[in-house]
Amino acid sequence: MTDAPTDPLAPLTRALDATGGLVAAVRDEQWSAATPCAEWDVRAVVEHLVVGHEVFADALGAPPRAARGDDPAARYADSGARMLAAFRAPGALEQTVTVPFGTVPATVALHLRVVEALIHGWDLAQATGLPLQVDDAVAAAELRFTVGALAGAPPDRLRARFAPPQPVPDDAPVLERLAAALGRDVTSRRAPG
Repeated sequence: MTDAPTDPLAPLTRALDATGGLVAAVRDEQWSAATPCAEWDVRAVVEHLVVGHEVFADALGAPPRAARGDDPAARYADSGARMLAAFRAPGALEQTVTVPFGTVPATVALHLRVVEALIHGWDLAQATGLPLQVDDAVAAAELRFTVGALAGAPPDRLRARFAPPQPVPDDAPVLERLAAALGRDVTSRRAPG
């Protein structure tokens, strides 16, 4: 039995690393592949993650940094490192921040970024066929957070951001249950038998 990590940023680090490994493995011809996010190809999903990392880093008061070129994998890694550094700054987790989801405690913002890395990592894995190696304990914690957050959020706010939860078998992997909770159709993507 493994003890829960004592570092509150360990789940974010693990999620960023898992999705970052997948992003680094995307082949040139895969950047334009369709994803479960209907309007975004692989490049657009990665850019969405990069922008999100930067928005949250800015909200936490990180010092500005110039963007680094056009390489999506390098931009993902750089923006993720900047965001992690912002979350690690003294007192960062005790503050309240304004992010696209609203004004929330930084600890909630942290969960939002873990979920974002996991769910869009899942999207990228579906689009590319590349494996996403996710820590089940991290995914399970974020599934609990997501179900609670969705239950407490105003319906009009949710309709603008997420499709309705989709059916998923009880024995589905935890990451698929998270994807289904956020409106992804996971049953059509499961391998038979």
